[in-house]
Amino acid sequence: MFSIDLGDGAELRPLEPWQAEEFLAHMDRARATVDPWIPWAGLSTDLASARATLQRYADRTAADTGRLYGIWLDGTLVGGTMFVAFDTAAGNCEVGCWLEPAGTGRGLITKAVRVLIDWAFHTRGMHRVEWLCDPNNVASSNVARRLGMTREGQKRESYPWQGVRRDTEIWGILAPEWK
Repeated sequence: MFSIDLGDGAELRPLEPWQAEEFLAHMDRARATVDPWIPWAGLSTDLASARATLQRYADRTAADTGRLYGIWLDGTLVGGTMFVAFDTAAGNCEVGCWLEPAGTGRGLITKAVRVLIDWAFHTRGMHRVEWLCDPNNVASSNVARRLGMTREGQKRESYPWQGVRRDTEIWGILAPEWK
């Protein structure tokens, strides 16, 4: 297994179905702050559903259409990042992230997503990386800004969450723009 040092006791590594118990414990700590932004947070509520979430991403990894990585801080899973979509034929992918309160304020998401974007552009030859977030998720928009992404627009009322239609900001960066 590989692990990438993010500094200050943090590391990025694959998050897989065999880690469902650890993932569920993390989701239990993170759910209140993550659920409004990550659709599957509220669906991973017991061991079977947590394993199913991780299996969906394992299947996507095998199909080369998505990937899931955890962020561990001092040996504890505190968040993660993923390729929500990965389309090699079109040269486009979407990255996403989540973090429980214990991991905030350390730049972990920015560092981890930078690793994913570097890999997408330099190893896999992607042309475009997208970042989608609710405009109310200011922390997420700030990460996109720190990564040098351009805010390209906003889809109004693009998805429902707890009976309310929410907007989606669209951020993107192209391979020639990536430093």
